[in-house]
Amino acid sequence: MAVPQVAAPPRATRTRRSYKGWQFVGPFMIVFALVFLAPIVYSIYLSLYRNRLIGGNSFVGLDNYTQALQDPNFWSGVGRVALFLVVQVPIMLFLALLVALALDSGRLYGKSFFRVSIFLPYAVPAVVAALMWGFIYGSQFGLIGNLNDALGITLPDPLRPSLILASIGNINTWEYVGYNMLIFYSALQVVPRSLYESAAIDGAGQFRIIRSIKLPAIRGALVIATIFSIIGSFQLFNEPAILRNLAPNAITTYFTPNFYAYSLTFAGQQINYSAAVAVVMAVLTMVVAYVVQLRGTKDL
Repeated sequence: MAVPQVAAPPRATRTRRSYKGWQFVGPFMIVFALVFLAPIVYSIYLSLYRNRLIGGNSFVGLDNYTQALQDPNFWSGVGRVALFLVVQVPIMLFLALLVALALDSGRLYGKSFFRVSIFLPYAVPAVVAALMWGFIYGSQFGLIGNLNDALGITLPDPLRPSLILASIGNINTWEYVGYNMLIFYSALQVVPRSLYESAAIDGAGQFRIIRSIKLPAIRGALVIATIFSIIGSFQLFNEPAILRNLAPNAITTYFTPNFYAYSLTFAGQQINYSAAVAVVMAVLTMVVAYVVQLRGTKDL
């Protein structure tokens, strides 16, 4: 039996349809190119030049990158945010997961109230949160100082150099537990309830259900939240920039790589070197996030 041949649409029709698609995505692509691609290209361009006293702005190739890779201040900031990532991110994600599991269990009274209350800190702007916690931490003017005066004791100063990173970690945890909780809770809502019922009939307890059903089901959400948290840790800027005014001896101009790039630009007038630092940090962040993604999605 002969198979009827379907005539291909005219070439003009196919071209017109392809243009219609571009008409829909065109505005987004224009905005994307202007606010995302153009700054990246311009930063790379700036990083290849150096402003000299004699000769003005001249092309130096990869010299700024070589200087950045040999800069102890830059690597000090990288080590600090790496320590922050290793300690703060697991604690934050564990708390967010714990809250999401508690909300999903259906045994928590006032679930809606707790869900909104835990998410509410994320609605507070990061600058406001840093200012608020900075004045809470103050041993001379804030809550810590008031407690010292009222109780006649001397609590550890959260703004001293040995505790400042932990204090910033506490601020970030307070801000983003609710955000990550919402990611995990949303992922748990799409898991079929019949799986829980079948497991319960087979004699599985709540911890076994969590370990064998819930956690594997939301593995993708865990990977996404981890990647977002890694990127956020490497981009740490708001909290050091705000708290530096309250603790200038604890937060240096190279406390984090982003703050170092900011200080080089606006205090040191080293725009070209600052661009190189920013590009190196962006590549480093991308590599770490990609490795975590590969390991997290393996056999997914």
